[in-house]
Amino acid sequence: MNISHVEKVTAEIRDNIGKVIIGKNDIIDLVLVSVLCNGHVLLEDVPGLGKTMLAKSLAKSIDANFARVQFTPDLLPSDLTGVSIYNQKEGEFKFKKGPLFTNIVLADEINRATPRTQSALLECMEEHQISADGVTYKLDEPFFVIATQNPLETQGTFPLPEAQMDRFFMRLSIGYPNEQEEIAILSRFERDMPLSELKSVATKDVIMEASKAVNTIAVSDDIKDYIVRIVSATRTSTKLILGLSPRGSLALMRAARAYAAVKGRDFVIPSDVKTVAPHVMGHRVMLKGHSLSYGAKGTMDVINDILNTVPVPTEEV
Repeated sequence: MNISHVEKVTAEIRDNIGKVIIGKNDIIDLVLVSVLCNGHVLLEDVPGLGKTMLAKSLAKSIDANFARVQFTPDLLPSDLTGVSIYNQKEGEFKFKKGPLFTNIVLADEINRATPRTQSALLECMEEHQISADGVTYKLDEPFFVIATQNPLETQGTFPLPEAQMDRFFMRLSIGYPNEQEEIAILSRFERDMPLSELKSVATKDVIMEASKAVNTIAVSDDIKDYIVRIVSATRTSTKLILGLSPRGSLALMRAARAYAAVKGRDFVIPSDVKTVAPHVMGHRVMLKGHSLSYGAKGTMDVINDILNTVPVPTEEV
């Protein structure tokens, strides 16, 4: 698949999701970037802004299997991965697969589950596999986790540990619609439910091919140097106690490549890096005096200051 085809496919998916989610094409693009990079997304927002709708619309658009799991304090790891049940007729245990055996998983309010249950996601998010009773099961591809959490509620929650936060490729926030967008929402949902009528415009195989095509996007030495200087600035900032790791550097480069592909270019430009950087970096650094899971606005302010301070390459790339 060539890059023009990637642009065409992602544009069709964006427009299709746009039949349900109004006025959030930039967020949809970033979700598609994460999918193309085989990453996962953490959606931090208050209830009612369309997080579940976004996940379901994406699944329908690419004809993927979908599962929604409501995370609660009593949720067990086996409720996610599956459990072995004794079959009396056959006289042996049979493994009953859990909801993680799908393509797109919506982990709703992930920070309401205990750390033990949260950690059950770690292996499948990173390795795309589940180990149970000494047997390793490969997950279907693509495998994509969209986790949500309410940043304003802290009672009865278990903040995600650093190791789990780093497993998320991007942290995004949908945000409130403007007045015109909300009028359009009222009109669109006045009589019908657009999600129920949504048709697929791509397939899982097409998404996998598009993901492979992203690896052909050229990244010049100047862009690599630009990325490294941004990363170094997070490690030397007096406002941060935790800078970006090499895994974060790789994620930033991969995201910039995928964003360039979505925009129809076969090379990365500085604006690609600047566009994806806050969402790739925001949850991987830590403000002084704050936990990694909170203080998102202050973290974003520091990152934006870094992006505005680090000189941008001016040569042709």
